[in-house]
Amino acid sequence: MSEHSYPTALGASTKDTITLLGHDLANDVMGEVGFGELAFWLATQRRPTPGQTRVFEAVLAALADHGFTPTAIVARLTHLSAPDSVQGALAAGLLGGGSRFLGVTEDCGRFLHTHLPDPLPHDDAGWDSCALRIVRAQREAKQFVPGLGHHVHKDGDPRTPRLFAIAEEEGLLGPHLRLFAAIGRVHPEVLGKRLALNGAGVCGAALADLGLPLELLRGFALLARTAGLIGQLAEELRNPVGNDIFLSVDLNNRSVPPSPYREESP
Repeated sequence: MSEHSYPTALGASTKDTITLLGHDLANDVMGEVGFGELAFWLATQRRPTPGQTRVFEAVLAALADHGFTPTAIVARLTHLSAPDSVQGALAAGLLGGGSRFLGVTEDCGRFLHTHLPDPLPHDDAGWDSCALRIVRAQREAKQFVPGLGHHVHKDGDPRTPRLFAIAEEEGLLGPHLRLFAAIGRVHPEVLGKRLALNGAGVCGAALADLGLPLELLRGFALLARTAGLIGQLAEELRNPVGNDIFLSVDLNNRSVPPSPYREESP
């Protein structure tokens, strides 16, 4: 017998059974536990309450698809190039989840967690005072506040108030969401203009309030976007646009003189 031991509380199999999180997969999980609930449970190894599941699944819905974003376009183009590799198309789309698309979810959650005051304020005035200090410090450092602004929803991201409302209905409006809301209230005083609290940011705040690992927040955004990318590929099969996108670039490129890279002076 091997002397090595690799403990896990996740999936394990014997000749006759499969267990997952200490439960019989076939009898206790399949048909009994929804996928969103299971994803939360797998990540935290604690079964979420119905309210936590509702907020978590609202986040997944908010991040699943947002139209012809770069992640969707690259998935369609990869499928055009390699129609025999669905996994390649999905992977291409997921690899595009970074600081501009999807990654903001983790960036915002981490940012808010780092700046949570101790002790926590008791009212909106206290949260606003804290948020004002944070936004001013970011402005002085010439750094952005994650979750502020959206290239399309300049007057307000419709996902944001809805997720706030769901969290409040479930009694899960925690400190990360409260700080994010305060940033939304006070930032015009510092920046001189009002920016939308974007959906990716509010999702990060909600996930952080659910106690999910901060290091995995981008993973949950990618989990949501996987469903959206499958939808993009399914639509590409029915109504392909990938070849039109390719030809639009291929037939409209123009030759220009080389432009050598020059490193900017510090």
